[in-house]
Amino acid sequence: MGSHVRVLLAARGGRCKSLNDGRPPMNEPARRLLSCLCAATVLAAGALGVPAPVQAQIPYASLNTAEPKYAAIVVDANSGEVLFAKSADRQRYPASITKVMTLYMAFEAVASGRLNLNDQIIISPRAAAQAPTKLGLRAGETITVADAMRAIAVKSANDMAVALAEKIAGTESRFGALMTVRARELGMNNTRFVNASGLPDSRQLSSARDIAILSRAVMRDYPQFYVFFSQKEFVYQGRANRNHNRLLFQMPGVDGIKTGFTNASGYNLAASAVRNNRRLIAVVLGGNSTAARDNHVQDLLETGFDVLRRRQRGEVITVAQNLFEPAPIGPLVRPSIEQGDADQPGLKIITSDRPLLRGPTTVEAKAVKTASTKDDKGSKASKDKPAAKLATNDKAKPGNGAFLVQVGAFRQKALAQTELKRIGRKFSAQFAEAEGRVESAASGEFRARFGGLTAAAAKKACSSLKAAGQVCMVIAPR
Repeated sequence: MGSHVRVLLAARGGRCKSLNDGRPPMNEPARRLLSCLCAATVLAAGALGVPAPVQAQIPYASLNTAEPKYAAIVVDANSGEVLFAKSADRQRYPASITKVMTLYMAFEAVASGRLNLNDQIIISPRAAAQAPTKLGLRAGETITVADAMRAIAVKSANDMAVALAEKIAGTESRFGALMTVRARELGMNNTRFVNASGLPDSRQLSSARDIAILSRAVMRDYPQFYVFFSQKEFVYQGRANRNHNRLLFQMPGVDGIKTGFTNASGYNLAASAVRNNRRLIAVVLGGNSTAARDNHVQDLLETGFDVLRRRQRGEVITVAQNLFEPAPIGPLVRPSIEQGDADQPGLKIITSDRPLLRGPTTVEAKAVKTASTKDDKGSKASKDKPAAKLATNDKAKPGNGAFLVQVGAFRQKALAQTELKRIGRKFSAQFAEAEGRVESAASGEFRARFGGLTAAAAKKACSSLKAAGQVCMVIAPR
């Protein structure tokens, strides 16, 4: 294993080890309880006749995780499995990560035909008056929707976030309400938005889990626009604006997503990386410095990828929660700028067998649920026709598989069909063995996809699309 990954607990011949890696020793009560937990793990494994799972430990040397603003989560973007979580459902200030939701709303407006990337936005006095960071256009000046999006994703421009919100909804306050409604539809149950930029407002709250849900939704629903979060630089009127996400420059495989900072929130980062056709999303909120936050996110991603690699080799391994906390009791606590929230140290091990990310029922799950409904005769005929069926290509030629390549998601079926035909014509060589399809999702979008591909063919096709400036996403079979 690399320097970023260490073994916390391992069953070896009926013995348990605890590796502190130079951290201060545990107090005696904590040591006794951990010994009991280790012993129980070994005994249970022996009774079942299977080895106890090794648990990969997240290193914390780079971040003060006792900080009450802190929260983190690591998610497998393909399956939705939560590999690691700490305070993931505690409400926090999202700061400029808010702009991911602002852009999601804009992507949705473009996909539905209500907005065009070449439309002009007139900067209002209110937008021009926003606090930095901003692009700095004066009231009355104009900018295209596409450039405003780039300024938001790369420079985190507050003035462009407000201008885009006003373009879509008329006022920023109305846009904030629409953001909240859409967030709840996505399954972001601990989130409320009141502005488009993430500038300080005690009412604007989210959580690490909700931000991971949002990050996954952007990739799933609008892969054609995800490229905005991957741009390392945005040049406007001759001035180069460098992306605030330093991991884009430092860590191989990272291609997004967004940073954020206010005094109340601390240093936030939602990041995503791809290795060997597997994508992980890591969210860290409440870092105490840019460097500490970035190092911690990198540690989380490195550990997550190591776990995925070792699972492919047949190892039984999970990610351990080595900084323990009690299970949440009672209602969520609203964070306070002065006092933080009510997180207290405790002693509880939480591994990766937590539920998957919350969110709307997927097409696949809905189809399976419907198919398993028995009729009065005991057959498995469906009583209700599923909204869509995610099927492999029955007529696929030998060698084809069950992988898909998604090239876009749209509010109108006709737009999805048009995009599917356009990509099919332009990239006919890549999708010669594929089945083009438009699938409706429970959330109302229509997803343009090519199915019946092997893993290698899907990855190769997506690489070709990306090289031509068309963002896509490979979807593995379940």
